[in-house]
Amino acid sequence: MTTNYPANKIRVAVIFGGMSSEHEVSLISAASIIKALDPYTYEIIKIGITKRGHWAIGVEIDEMESLNEKHVEPKFGLDELIELKPDVVFPVLHGTYGEDGTIQGMFEIANLPYVGCGVLSSALGMDKSVAKKLFKEAGLNTAPYVEVKRSEWRNFADNIIQEVEKKLRYPCFVKPANSGSSVGINKAKNRESLIAHINEAARYDRKILIEAYVNGREIEVSVLGNDKPKASLPGEIVPCNEFYDYSAKYIDNKSGLNIPADVSPDLTEKFRESAVKAYKALDCAGMARVDFFLEKNTDKIIINEINTIPGFTGISMYPKLWEASGLKYKDLVDSLIELALERFKDKQESLENIFNTKLKK
Repeated sequence: MTTNYPANKIRVAVIFGGMSSEHEVSLISAASIIKALDPYTYEIIKIGITKRGHWAIGVEIDEMESLNEKHVEPKFGLDELIELKPDVVFPVLHGTYGEDGTIQGMFEIANLPYVGCGVLSSALGMDKSVAKKLFKEAGLNTAPYVEVKRSEWRNFADNIIQEVEKKLRYPCFVKPANSGSSVGINKAKNRESLIAHINEAARYDRKILIEAYVNGREIEVSVLGNDKPKASLPGEIVPCNEFYDYSAKYIDNKSGLNIPADVSPDLTEKFRESAVKAYKALDCAGMARVDFFLEKNTDKIIINEINTIPGFTGISMYPKLWEASGLKYKDLVDSLIELALERFKDKQESLENIFNTKLKK
């Protein structure tokens, strides 16, 4: 495979789609990012991954639906990616196999610069249960929760129900431990709905998280950077549904976004400080969106989760928060690519030192 690219352009491989329940969201995010990439600065290599794992080079986003309907086998691998010789990879893959550290490991093996968090922080951010433990260790407030394995649920359902009702009570939230975009998340108001929602969450992951209900406002903060991350102004989600579920995020388009959030200057700084603290606790790089609750009546800040590849659609909070903080969408995309190249350079220094040390032995 030989492709001639203009020498003065940065070759960006934008990867979208993927084998996850957030496939469609990825396509929308990728379309926005590709549109923002200056064609005079970047040579864009479009790589789509179908729901069955087939990689298609040069595919247009609107062609992905027809590719998903075809029963094709994966014919793309590490060698092909390296042969494309991208200067940087921009993965726009939400959820499983894209946001959980797996594809980041592929980029590491290929020794390619890539946008966003590394293998460890991606995996940690994806696993809400493990992330909560690290947030708590960092001094952040988290809501009480019960962690359940799918095998445990199948064998000890009665015991688990009793534990939830004793520790959390109703209502409570049930979610897959490894998921995003509110896929598989539901609010349980009684025992019957708890059972139904645990069964649904178990469809998406082997580990289920049941969390205490927090009577609070939903506040989100965008973080950008590597070793010296910065946080945006906080924004508030006003869900059009009972909570900010998948439909409220991507389909209904009726949820309210208050940017910046109507909170005091003191709380604004606390949210920004907490977001950076969470970012560092998971050793994030590039970008992440940190989601909080502001408990009503107490103004207690409770961290909900962190998203290492946040949505980049036209209505997504991550870019909107940066726009409100003075960074335009196009400049944000440019910054993410610069951060990826910066982190790669830092990594190369380590590899060179290791190599030189081995040569001396």
